[in-house]
Amino acid sequence: MRQRRLKDLDEKLKELEDYLDTDGRENKGAWRRLFADKAINASWEITRMLYEGVITEEEIAASFEEPDSRLCLEIGCGKGQFLCSRAADFPDDLFIGVEGQESVIVRAAEKVRDSGHWNIHLLSGYIHDVHEFFEDGEVDMIYLNFSDPWPKAKHAKRRLTHRSYLAAYMDILADGGRIEFKTDNEDLFDFTLEEVEAMGYNIVQMTRDLASSDLESARYRTEYEDKFIDQGIKIKYLAIEK
Repeated sequence: MRQRRLKDLDEKLKELEDYLDTDGRENKGAWRRLFADKAINASWEITRMLYEGVITEEEIAASFEEPDSRLCLEIGCGKGQFLCSRAADFPDDLFIGVEGQESVIVRAAEKVRDSGHWNIHLLSGYIHDVHEFFEDGEVDMIYLNFSDPWPKAKHAKRRLTHRSYLAAYMDILADGGRIEFKTDNEDLFDFTLEEVEAMGYNIVQMTRDLASSDLESARYRTEYEDKFIDQGIKIKYLAIEK
């Protein structure tokens, strides 16, 4: 759904620039260093340790290369509810949220600011080619939550689960990385299953009623997801691993 343009949108984007970028291409291959810088700015203790020479910036950046620190990407993050709930429960993970609608990304940035989660960073804009923003193997998790179904057959290649997109996601995923996909749209879910199977990818979890399952992903909802469940609409979900 197209959102109404917010009043003073440009001013709001400027005020929230610590929480979002309008172009993240310069961070390609260096996203973990960006989060190291955010951690330094967010922590008086880390700042003190730097000042006293107890630790160096290089050592801080290296700490974000540890296996427990996953780099997670949500394409189409909406107003940020999903990311904030994940960041609260997984403080060692690093979260990047991408949203094309500026009026929506402002709401997400406000939510991130108010939550105090330094481990979330947002990108304002549409990513058409993930290779421009991420090195091969740089990302550990990709979330596709309630993507535009593009229902007309002639628009199938625009769907974010089309095989061309899936192949690109696999390029930037680390070995053992995962793609998680949610939708309320039955046709898009069936299409996605066909694309995943055609590419020979490994489906590790799948359900056509996520809210009634005991899967971890059922606990982390988007704003849209809450509305759909309240309306009695079943959420379809699958996860594939590299």
